[in-house]
Amino acid sequence: MSQWIEGRVVANHAWTARLHSLQVEADIAPFAAGQFIRLGLMVDGAEVGRPYSLVNPPQARPLEFCFSVVPGGPLSGRLAAMRTGDALLVAPRANGFLVLSEVPDCRRLWLISTGTGIGPFLSILRTDEPWRRVERVVLVHAVRLATELIYRDAIEEIAAARGEQFAYVPFVSREATDFALSGRIPNAIADGSLEARAGAAFDAQSHVMLCGNPQMVADAEAALVTRGLRKHRRREPGHISVENYW
Repeated sequence: MSQWIEGRVVANHAWTARLHSLQVEADIAPFAAGQFIRLGLMVDGAEVGRPYSLVNPPQARPLEFCFSVVPGGPLSGRLAAMRTGDALLVAPRANGFLVLSEVPDCRRLWLISTGTGIGPFLSILRTDEPWRRVERVVLVHAVRLATELIYRDAIEEIAAARGEQFAYVPFVSREATDFALSGRIPNAIADGSLEARAGAAFDAQSHVMLCGNPQMVADAEAALVTRGLRKHRRREPGHISVENYW
């Protein structure tokens, strides 16, 4: 199979000067919620590709990707400048193991993210599987500024549809708000304030999926291990799943 197929931009939404959501029409193979796919462009005569999580659920089109512009990066700035009808390269198949089929049975599902790491979790939340499998789902999203709390309308729709089965906990670290927790996620895990806000526990009946800033992922995993949870492996089921493709 070819490394790339052609995609066409349907829409480009700027949440902030740095954060964008790109909608793309492309005939990719079926994928699982939570997976990522490579997008690419020809830059100075060479193919440049990077992995981006799919935000849309598998049954929905167009494909949607959220990303932040990396200053001086070869791809993200160019993607942010794309307009409706522009062509780009799309890998024909998605990859990744941050999917519910890899999660063992549990009562509580924690989806913990920073920045654009919320993308794969929105894909998962807009499928039926988590709501069939667990009693309670907690979505955690940490950003620097309140304007970076993206997809609030989609999250409100999920909350309205799922009621007490769903909780959303935002973190804002660089400005005061009257609705979000402050500070870092790992500290809130350690001191119990995240559990108190969510009304759910980190215990043996929980599974935690982490996606976002590599330092947050590493520190949150360490804080969860201190609480008695362990990393999940196929040969040794545990409580913590992590996607590393940065």
